[in-house]
Amino acid sequence: MAPQNPVNHAATPVFWRDAQLPFIEARSIADGRKVCYSRHSHEVFSIGAITAGQSTYLHEKTTQTISTGTVVLMNPGDVHACNPIDDQPWSYIMLYVDAQWLGRVQQACGVEGFRGLPATFSIDPDLFAGLLGLHETLIDPARESLEKHEAAIAFFTLMQQRLGGSDAPLKKVNLKVERAAQYINQHYLRAIRLEEICQAANLSEAYLIRAFEQHYHMTPHAYLINRRIQHAQAQLREGEPIADIAQQSGFADQAHFQRVFKKHLAATPGQYRQ
Repeated sequence: MAPQNPVNHAATPVFWRDAQLPFIEARSIADGRKVCYSRHSHEVFSIGAITAGQSTYLHEKTTQTISTGTVVLMNPGDVHACNPIDDQPWSYIMLYVDAQWLGRVQQACGVEGFRGLPATFSIDPDLFAGLLGLHETLIDPARESLEKHEAAIAFFTLMQQRLGGSDAPLKKVNLKVERAAQYINQHYLRAIRLEEICQAANLSEAYLIRAFEQHYHMTPHAYLINRRIQHAQAQLREGEPIADIAQQSGFADQAHFQRVFKKHLAATPGQYRQ
């Protein structure tokens, strides 16, 4: 029998989508040597990062070589393509973002609606690290959609500040932010979507994240987790089984509860109960 060619799984694109976060989609390829694109464009905003090696980057009428650490940006409708160089290994991640959603993030930074960015690429190390961190958060099945939503807003706020040159100061909205915290206090034992908190506070997503962190010195998701841990402490003091506490406190499983609890209190739930 003739030997079969092995399948190169690293060359297979990996897509991520979440019905709870319909405004963003991710794609990654670990080995891009055989990945060739023709000139194309998207209806959404696209941003990517070269995570290893180098490739050619065609954007509209320009072509250049980009390498590890480069972030590429394409406004809706921009013609572009990234392709390998002489079969050299390279890898990348890409995010595709709804322009209307991104426009709301920009609005919280002082921009009226979606505005395309003038930059076509960046070698800003903070932007590169932030994009990799966001991608890692999005594809992690153990993370809640609220945490992923916050991470997306935080990164694209950073992108706007670094590349869009705008960052409007926040007005005082303490009462609205307090309503957001009150909503979390009432519903922290179940999964909460960012849209629910925004509706309770009557604030946009991006504005809520910034104002909440300014007021409480933590994001809504961090505040939610902190409330769950406080609840778990009370249940442990009452002698409730750890597995039951993990389930009723909104954690994915007992192992997840153990990790988060130890991160907050530098002790396991069993040690705390003793």
